[in-house]
Amino acid sequence: MPDYDIITVGGGIAGASLARAMAARGCRVLVLESSTEFKDRVRGEFICPWGVMEARELGVYDAIMAAGGREARFLQVQAGPAPLPPRNLIEDIGEAAVNIYHPAMQEAVLVAAAAAGAEVRRGARVTGVSPGETPSVAVDGETASARLVVGTDGRNSSVRSWADFEAEEDEPQQWLAGVLVDGMTIDPDVSIIAFNFALGQISLLSPQGSGRARAYFGARTATGTKLTGDAHFARFVDESVRTGISAASYEGATQAGPLATFDGYDSWVPHPYKDGVALIGDAAATSDQTWGQGVSIALSHARLLRDALLSDDDWTAAGNAYAAYANEMFGHIRRAESWLTELMMDPGEEANAVRAKVLPRLFAEEGVIPDTMMAGPRLAPADDAARARMLGNA
Repeated sequence: MPDYDIITVGGGIAGASLARAMAARGCRVLVLESSTEFKDRVRGEFICPWGVMEARELGVYDAIMAAGGREARFLQVQAGPAPLPPRNLIEDIGEAAVNIYHPAMQEAVLVAAAAAGAEVRRGARVTGVSPGETPSVAVDGETASARLVVGTDGRNSSVRSWADFEAEEDEPQQWLAGVLVDGMTIDPDVSIIAFNFALGQISLLSPQGSGRARAYFGARTATGTKLTGDAHFARFVDESVRTGISAASYEGATQAGPLATFDGYDSWVPHPYKDGVALIGDAAATSDQTWGQGVSIALSHARLLRDALLSDDDWTAAGNAYAAYANEMFGHIRRAESWLTELMMDPGEEANAVRAKVLPRLFAEEGVIPDTMMAGPRLAPADDAARARMLGNA
């Protein structure tokens, strides 16, 4: 008999959410987390409404909100000289977005997993995973076995390598810099996305309350110098304002965390289950962070795997079913991202001509914008009909 039902290698959002859900149903769960303390590494802090729905289904929503989560009921898109009216997400989708400091969210969900009965080991050093009928994990000089090993150890996943999964990835499309900022003058209920088409730039603000926000600035891969380190904070602010963020919102603001830049591209494992090992979260699929889907995807993976395991005592069949669901879901996200990148970020005369045809419809006609990124693939699949509604014959 294996030592555990499930061992998760990684105790971040995906791993801890799955651990909480399965431990609450009586499964023997071991969570192996290398960090003894979660620190700010410029991770996703905007949970789209569809990700919030997943958090509710997984039973971690209350923990996230108690740790400082703040509802963002409105989304404002600025694409030109005048901002559009804020979109009421609760009225349109039935759920607000949530903004939260990522380390606080990680800690809260991991604590919730332990409270549900999962065994959590912090500072664990995992040195190998052996797939098979009874997969096992080498950790701190010992070996632990399970019915299922779950790799949830990030985009540079060691579990993915140890279990010999093959990943695919796109070429980098753009880059995105992020930093935590204090002292901002902003509406705490409104998340902002601003585009500057002429420059191929995007800026985002995700308020966390009390004048704090996670701010992002991005550009096409071929343009500009990436922003990393404290010396680049002033330029980060300048470029954000050039993109369309109000200069007044940054007046008196100060840097409150590291400033780092990451390439934006999609990377994924087409079938994230085999031989007793499943991958979830960034280990299974990472989307271009420009579009803010990372936390929602992680929560969705945890919920999909939970549902598959609870619906079939044959966990090999359940793992394969999860992999198929996860790949289908990520396909919708990738397609929606590519359409938005093409429409909102591509520079040049040809792209401008497309925008001239599409944007008036996009902002004037309800249902033209594909809602995959806010409502999620279940409610708003990125299919041919959605693309036709968005781009028409442009």
